[in-house]
Amino acid sequence: MMRLIQLLMTVTAAGLLANCAELGVAHAIPVAPNSQHMYAQGDSAQIVPVLLPERPMLVATSGPAIRAASYLLLDARTGQHLAGRSFETARGVASTQKLVTALVVLDEGNLDKMVHVQASDVAVEPTRLGIRPGESYSRRELLYAFLVKSANDVANALARDNAGSISAFTAKMNAKARALGCVNSSFKNPHGLTVGGQYSTARDMARVAMAAYRNAVIRDVVRRKYLSFRRADGRVVTLSNTNELLGAMPECNGMKTGYTVASGRCLISSAASGGREVILVQLGTKTKYIWDDARIMMSWGLQRLRSSGGVTVAGVLGN
Repeated sequence: MMRLIQLLMTVTAAGLLANCAELGVAHAIPVAPNSQHMYAQGDSAQIVPVLLPERPMLVATSGPAIRAASYLLLDARTGQHLAGRSFETARGVASTQKLVTALVVLDEGNLDKMVHVQASDVAVEPTRLGIRPGESYSRRELLYAFLVKSANDVANALARDNAGSISAFTAKMNAKARALGCVNSSFKNPHGLTVGGQYSTARDMARVAMAAYRNAVIRDVVRRKYLSFRRADGRVVTLSNTNELLGAMPECNGMKTGYTVASGRCLISSAASGGREVILVQLGTKTKYIWDDARIMMSWGLQRLRSSGGVTVAGVLGN
């Protein structure tokens, strides 16, 4: 009789999951065995018992409605999922993949080493810092300008300096991604411009964002709304961060923007308040939505963590 009851509960849970998939809500959040979890449909949610079979089943949750094609909101400290949609869907992530580039550069270290700009570095569009062949800058100077201004010429210079060629560098990017647990990503360049065979997912980029958030150098860069950059001729220019949430949302403390026609507007953002911290990955949305959506979703996540003592739905991204 007990086995029959267990079988009926498992079938019921599987049916609920199928309904979630048909309704288009987020899924693919692993859960712990024999516990209760939240299923959400629109603005309503209910707690249902889930008796898991041999393989972990998947549950879903949702927060405020936002317009990104794929997104994932998580607790920045634990990796716990708070809300998401289609976060396992492979798609272009534009310049948000520059966080992977930065992590590879930082793995090499020696940030005071000088980088000598070559002609091949600057043969890229559209966002450029305007460095010129023959000029020299430290890795640190270029890395800071790269993350604030999202400069593609600097991406090429850092990549070539690090690995000798773009192709060799992207091999290191993919190795870094795999080391972080990214299972559905393929990077072909250090800047994120559209090219065939290059893609990632909101969940994989959340793993990247977790690593970036824990890196002291990246944290110091991406929180800056402005950066003073000294060019090789001695002129000092002020670079404005491409992340418009900085200053507009007091809790926001980074991280990275991205845009191509093919990928749409992309944003990885982070926020902290009251001892709680969240990271949000938005992929495939529009400029007119992205900033407000990020503010609304991260504010909801911070409040959710405060009101629940830091525990919301089951499912941990992993460190």
